[in-house]
Amino acid sequence: MTTSRPRTRRQTRLTGTPIVAGLGIGPVTFADEPVLAAPRLKIAATDIAGELQQFEAAVIQSRRQLERLHARLAALPETARTELAPLIDAHIHMLGRSRLMRAIRSAIEERLIAAATAVADVAEDQAQAVLAARRTADDGAAQRQAEEIRELGRRLLRNLIRLPFRSFADLPHGSILVVERLRPSDAALINPAQFAGIATEDGSPDDHTAVMLRAIGVPAVTGIAGLIAATREGATAILDGEAGTLILNPTEASLTEAARLRAGFARAQRSLVRLLRLACETSDHVPIELQANLELPFELPMIAQSGASGIGLMRTEFLFMNHETLPDEDLQFTTYREAVQAMDGDPVTIRLLDWGGDKQSDASGAAELMPDVHEPNPALGLRGVRLLLHHPALLELQLAAILRAAAYGHVRIMIPMVSSLGELTEVRAALHRVWRRLQAAQTRLPAELPALGVMIETPAAALIARTLAAEAAFFAIGTNDLTMYTLAVDRSVATTNRLYDPLDPAVLRLIAMTVHAARAFAIPVSLCGELASRAETIPLLIGLGLRQFSMHGGAILRIKRVVRTTDLTEAQTLAAAALAAPTAADVHALLT
Repeated sequence: MTTSRPRTRRQTRLTGTPIVAGLGIGPVTFADEPVLAAPRLKIAATDIAGELQQFEAAVIQSRRQLERLHARLAALPETARTELAPLIDAHIHMLGRSRLMRAIRSAIEERLIAAATAVADVAEDQAQAVLAARRTADDGAAQRQAEEIRELGRRLLRNLIRLPFRSFADLPHGSILVVERLRPSDAALINPAQFAGIATEDGSPDDHTAVMLRAIGVPAVTGIAGLIAATREGATAILDGEAGTLILNPTEASLTEAARLRAGFARAQRSLVRLLRLACETSDHVPIELQANLELPFELPMIAQSGASGIGLMRTEFLFMNHETLPDEDLQFTTYREAVQAMDGDPVTIRLLDWGGDKQSDASGAAELMPDVHEPNPALGLRGVRLLLHHPALLELQLAAILRAAAYGHVRIMIPMVSSLGELTEVRAALHRVWRRLQAAQTRLPAELPALGVMIETPAAALIARTLAAEAAFFAIGTNDLTMYTLAVDRSVATTNRLYDPLDPAVLRLIAMTVHAARAFAIPVSLCGELASRAETIPLLIGLGLRQFSMHGGAILRIKRVVRTTDLTEAQTLAAAALAAPTAADVHALLT
């Protein structure tokens, strides 16, 4: 890609999304990606065999590349190996008898298009299908799923048209790598000691590239608008992975301050490691429990090393994505058991399938789960527990798998999208039916039924929290959806996302109402939304009465450090002021 670079040397500050904390100082270096364009070619029927042969050759070459990439993982840090190996394995699996491969071959044969055209079209069609009905409040999993399909399509296409992959090996050590976008396979080729920092124009905090960058540990910022146009090769830059900024052509004063901050960050990182051995409690010795969210199995080793006291939210949607059929009981049982055994006695809270009209699966049987009538507003349609109760066989199959896994450790079961007591009652009845059936079959089970709790992520659930608390074993507050439904705002829509703020007093009052109800009935209550990983909000949340949080494993020690400096009395004073604040802006002002 050829882009003109500005020649100005005036200090410029660009802002993006912080991915990996730390400060990097060095010259800018580029690793432009060769333009990948699929030819739009029709073929004759007599050309089908030749195009299929070219496609099969590209599949074989792609598999060999992925196997070599897998072998290269030995040179990466352990956490990086843990993150990337399952992704490579998934791509190798997709090169086999997958829906994607069959669809590409069919496109060549039936639509009479060249192999390269078929790869590009089918990969994009399947990626778009994954995104077509994505979840409005939390579409990270769907985005990652779509990107995996596109990434494999790009690999096949490169091999078909013989376009080389970009290389980072010859770039200068100690530089700030600037790219328009970075793919997970690119990140796997990066030597963590080579770059002082990494900045990208595209990217999100939830994609696989972000996961890889966190594993590698190089300071990184993504989603910097206008990055490529604003930078030039060799320009000095300061990248702040905690603030999410990139300073170009810094002044001497800025360089001096950055060097000071870099040394302080290094000291802070050493202190974080020491935190593993210290109690998670406030400065006045109030115990706080920090657990991890688990979205994909490859995160398990990282969670086990993070200092988390268990898994506060295990999402199960990944089991239903990109599969030819709906997952059976044995597949689910094996997956849940792996997580339970990895936690070695610490609790694992498994959330029942949170699927619905605004989510979908590539499983061929998944279409049968959805209503025949189009839902004009999927977020308010058949999703979460509503869908499970609409398909009791699906619910009981998942409950059976969870009960079997509970024989191997401490398991709790969580119901998503509850809005009435009746939903909790029906799920409990199904749980007892499955328990009796498994007992009759002499299946290995835990000594007691696992605790059954509910997610508080609708205003209705928060408003009837006392009623629910009388029947539920625990609460988990999901602030992402709770914020969306309370404020009637879709944060994925650019025109309204500025209104999406979990610190809005309306949301905070629903959280406080939920905590008070849980305390009145002496049941545990945790917060597992995005708010839990924001360091500045922890004193406020503790002041509201929360004593348990669940977050991305990489945030555990950072939040633990904040907990240990929080005074309960001061936190309660802060919470009272926030609940009385008229606007979200006033709450933010209190936190600063």
